[in-house]
Amino acid sequence: MKKIRLFNIEIHPFTMQETVEQISEWVMAEARLNRYVVTPNVDHIVNLDSNVKFKEAYQGASLVVADGKPVVAASKFLGKALPEVVPGSDLVPAIFDHFQHVLNTPLTIYLLGAMPGVAEKAAKSIHATWPNVKVVGLHSPDFGFEKSERASLEICNLVSQSQADIVVFGVGAPKQELWSKQYAHQLNTKVILCVGATIDFLPGEKIRAPITVRKIGMEWLHRLFTEPKRLAKRYFVDALIFPVLVYREWKTKT
Repeated sequence: MKKIRLFNIEIHPFTMQETVEQISEWVMAEARLNRYVVTPNVDHIVNLDSNVKFKEAYQGASLVVADGKPVVAASKFLGKALPEVVPGSDLVPAIFDHFQHVLNTPLTIYLLGAMPGVAEKAAKSIHATWPNVKVVGLHSPDFGFEKSERASLEICNLVSQSQADIVVFGVGAPKQELWSKQYAHQLNTKVILCVGATIDFLPGEKIRAPITVRKIGMEWLHRLFTEPKRLAKRYFVDALIFPVLVYREWKTKT
């Protein structure tokens, strides 16, 4: 698959449709190769610049697609244009739609992440919206699970026993990517989607920005207003560092 090198990582220049079709192809295959998918946004790019382990996790991913209009805009400015954003929170329902309405074939998934009770609500929402998609397992990991080999291996066993085609993995970055790098090969699944708060969005536990706001690339502002304590510092730091990284990339290119 073609890749574009930006910010010292390789990104696949895929549209949403191409991403859905590639993941669906992996799911429809017999082999269970435990591939994991990551979606770099501005915060990822900033952290990747200094976090070696995070960068190694990205190198182990089978698919890297851009999540965030600033990343896509920067790619065009730098002459390495990515076609469009592929947010994880849009990718998951797009895959479900594809199996429901295009392929009309069953898909099994495991929901790994979110606070206790949220995944159960997400499962009900999924079953009501996409009858072909079956949630065959769910688990809300304890805080600090990634630091415990015992807890991590228990999760591997739970996921493996479910025989899920796809793991929707949402515990936030870089935790979900680092954990996938270390344990993906033990999950006995086909695809792991590292998609942050997506499990919270599915049942409406967290409200996404209106579609018009998303289209103009301002979903980050909506999230800032809804979760100011958690996101204000991160967005402030990202706003300072990301332009510097873009400038550095531009200087390297020229």
